[in-house]
Amino acid sequence: MAILKLAGLLRPSRNQLLHKRLPGEGVRDSIWQHAINTLAGFSTVRQNIVADAGKLTGRVFAPYSVFKGKAALSAEPRLPTFSKLDSGGVKLNRRGVIMLTFWPSVGERKYDWEKRQLFALSATEVGSLISIGTRDSCEFFHDPSMLSSNAGQVRKSLSFKPNADGSGYFVSLSVVNNNLKTNDRFTVPVTTAEFAVMRTAFSFALPHIMGWDRFTNQPSESVSQSPSKVVPQLTEAEWDR
Repeated sequence: MAILKLAGLLRPSRNQLLHKRLPGEGVRDSIWQHAINTLAGFSTVRQNIVADAGKLTGRVFAPYSVFKGKAALSAEPRLPTFSKLDSGGVKLNRRGVIMLTFWPSVGERKYDWEKRQLFALSATEVGSLISIGTRDSCEFFHDPSMLSSNAGQVRKSLSFKPNADGSGYFVSLSVVNNNLKTNDRFTVPVTTAEFAVMRTAFSFALPHIMGWDRFTNQPSESVSQSPSKVVPQLTEAEWDR
């Protein structure tokens, strides 16, 4: 709650602006509500905030979101975790990801956050995505039970396909859950400018989700005293829904 109060002091007009854009019930499904939900449930970018009076350690929530007529898309990095060695050093335990979140529209400027679906991009998948051209496409498949007898019960397919006129991409996520008998599909058109932001942001985040930024000797909040206390694998959060 202290973080939310601090955010309110730093940005006194942001909440008012969202109320003007999304009146009534729509405020709940706005990007501001998304930030509040993220604060309650998910870890995102973490860093030390340096103030004039000293250091204030807190979480920074800065998803890049695209809201369109039928669905919305949000992207944010999830940092890796490390375990502390007896020698005093740290060892990479789990690599980070770029987490994509999709959620459907339920009306004009209203989105249902409760029906969100997640897709965690690995470092290699990020590399594939940021290397595509204006006429190229790419597609990724995830199956949490791929190597078990339950393979195919839950399948996720993410695709980036160019528009016919080269003005952007259609970003689509399909989630088939045979256990729940559900089949969800989201399509968010992104402009060339919006994709350029994603490409640049993903390129910037790539060494961080790999843990390579720790070579600059920056401290990590994810370091634990023993491997048994390491935060569970970040990509597991993708299968929460």
